[in-house]
Amino acid sequence: MRFILNVLWFIFGSGFLLGIAYGLAALICFALVVTIPFGVAAGRLALYSLWPFGRTVVPKPGAGVASGLANILWVVVAGWWLALTHIVTGIAQCVTIIGIPFGIANFKLVPVAFWPLGQQVVEADEVRLRAA
Repeated sequence: MRFILNVLWFIFGSGFLLGIAYGLAALICFALVVTIPFGVAAGRLALYSLWPFGRTVVPKPGAGVASGLANILWVVVAGWWLALTHIVTGIAQCVTIIGIPFGIANFKLVPVAFWPLGQQVVEADEVRLRAA
C-alpha cells in the first residue's frame, strides 16, 4: 500500500515538484559553502518529500545547541513560509476524499520544513521496533 501511495504522491500529490524545489535549494546552499548545513537539511527534505509514506521524522541523537541556533535562522529565513505552504496545500488536498492521504503527507512535512536541523528521516517500521 505504501508503494502505491508513494507512486501516486510522486505523480499527483506534488512529490516530484517538492523534490525538485528542495533539491534546487540544497544545490544553492551547497554552492554558497557557508550554508552547507542548510543544504543538507534541504536535501533531507527533498528525499522525504519525494517518498513520504512509510517514513517518519525523529530527533537526531547528539544534535546540539548549534543545530538549534541554525534552526532559528532557518525559521526566520525560510521555515515559516515553507511550513505555511505545506499547511495550505494539505488543507486544499483534504477537500476531496481521494486527496486526504496526500494532505496528511503534507501535514507530515510541516514540522521538518519548519525545524529541519537535528532531525532524521527513518522508516516507520524502525520507529515501531524501537518503541517495542
